[in-house]
Parts: sequence; C-alpha cells; structure tokens
Amino acid sequence: MSEEEHGFKVLRVFEAKAKIGQVLSGAQHLVLKPEDLSSPISFQMAITRIMDTLMKSLQEGPKRRYVAEIRFKDSLGNPVVLAIDLGESPPPFSKNEVKARIVIELFEEEQESGNSYE
Repeated sequence: MSEEEHGFKVLRVFEAKAKIGQVLSGAQHLVLKPEDLSSPISFQMAITRIMDTLMKSLQEGPKRRYVAEIRFKDSLGNPVVLAIDLGESPPPFSKNEVKARIVIELFEEEQESGNSYE
C-alpha cells in the first residue's frame, strides 16, 4: 500500500496461469449460465440461443481470434477466471501456457472527471 498526493491507494499484484487458445469470432456470446440448467425448458432455451449464435457466426464466415484464459485466486482464496482477446494473429509465445501478472489498483476518483465503471 502507498500514500498518494490526492488520497489513499491500494495496489495488489496476483500471479496467474494463462492458457492461450483460439475461439471463433462471435463465440464470446455463447454463455451458459447456472440458471440455464435449472429446468429442462431453461436448458432447451439456452441450447436454442447457442444454436442461433452458431448459425449467425457461420453465415458471416468463420473468423478465429486468439484469447488468453487467465486463472488465479483472489485474496480470499476464491477462484477467478477472466479472458483477454489477443487479436487475430498468433501471439509470439512458444507455449500455449504462460504466466500472467494481474495488477489491481484501488483509488478514489476526483468528482469532476465524470468516468463511471458501473
């Protein structure tokens, strides 16, 4: 932790593992939520939504994008998974599994800036 001129700042750094892979463009909209598994009808609706998304992406033509799936544990030991889009070109790594460093900075924003991340 460090003190800044305009207030208090908290900085945390996490070490993580990242898996590099490919996804079809449009596949980021393929999301299966826990409530999709709550009943047979919910599951059928989720399958229909996934099929619609797949059909739309196939009509537009398959485009592959590279992504990194990053896994780490937060300060309370909870598993956290996030993804980073790396673009259409292969990243310059020799392996599909690499290390990642996550930096989280907490600070108070000045009132006149108007930025909101909610």
